[in-house]
Amino acid sequence: MNMRKSPAIVVVLGTGGTIAGVSQVPGDNVHYQAAQLSVQQLVDAVPALAGHALESEQVVQVDSKDMDFAIWLALARRIELHLAREDVAGVVVTHGTDTLEETAYFMQRVLAPPKKPVVFTAAMRPATALLRDGPQNLLDAVKVARVVGACGVLAVLAGSVHSALDVRKVHSYRLDAFSSGEAGPLGRVEEGRLRKFREWPQGVAIGLARLPHDPVPWPVVEVITGHAGSSGALVQAALASGVHGLIVAGPGNGSVHHALDAALRVAQARGVLVWRSTRCLDGPVFDEPDVPFPSAGTLTPVQARIEMMLLLMAPPN
Repeated sequence: MNMRKSPAIVVVLGTGGTIAGVSQVPGDNVHYQAAQLSVQQLVDAVPALAGHALESEQVVQVDSKDMDFAIWLALARRIELHLAREDVAGVVVTHGTDTLEETAYFMQRVLAPPKKPVVFTAAMRPATALLRDGPQNLLDAVKVARVVGACGVLAVLAGSVHSALDVRKVHSYRLDAFSSGEAGPLGRVEEGRLRKFREWPQGVAIGLARLPHDPVPWPVVEVITGHAGSSGALVQAALASGVHGLIVAGPGNGSVHHALDAALRVAQARGVLVWRSTRCLDGPVFDEPDVPFPSAGTLTPVQARIEMMLLLMAPPN
């Protein structure tokens, strides 16, 4: 698939993560400190990017395990600003791998850019690794951001292009740690060219204007994992803390242990929104006539959490 031949700019927004991480012991891929190098340093470390029209901007500098709502809002505002520029072809976001799927899903649901791509990328190994994956991932992401006709929020990692609606981290250490589940990747980047398998992610944007300007009043939605011998203790603790919604990641078809079910019914009676999801990596959750908790469909537990938060903040018109 053809890349843009015009001098249109790709804006690279940095948020930290392992891709910007540094170890005091060269070659150590585990004991390192994330979010140490600036986004400009990451760009400068890829000689193949020297001929590209790029701008870089450091939005935040964090380990993605510490990602929060304030950062999501700040990042969404910067993405929206740059996408509105006529001279910008697309935006690349460098991010940590741990919560990349959450940030990407949030951006797709809130922005759903219809004409330009927002491409997330990351690395499983720090910048000091002997075989680092960050530079290639960043180069591939910039290439995809310049693809004519590309749109929506994407994730480019280990040569695969994923939709933000499907991507999830499935391995704790491997370089190819991300998957799109049953949907499969959107395509592959091969020697700087995109081989596309399916369509770009679509959707109607909720829009930043419909979300609270300040992240403090955002609804509290927690994920509770169901398992053998589940109790209602965590539900009771969540109720005491003022929770607004609960996602239950149950086994199989989102099944719920009887003790947990009883506690969830109490929470629901008190006005807490409760949805069922699954611990399984793939497959939907089907509604059941004798279970009062709606299915989250094919959403992963963390996607369902974001979806519920957005529903509570911006109910359908």
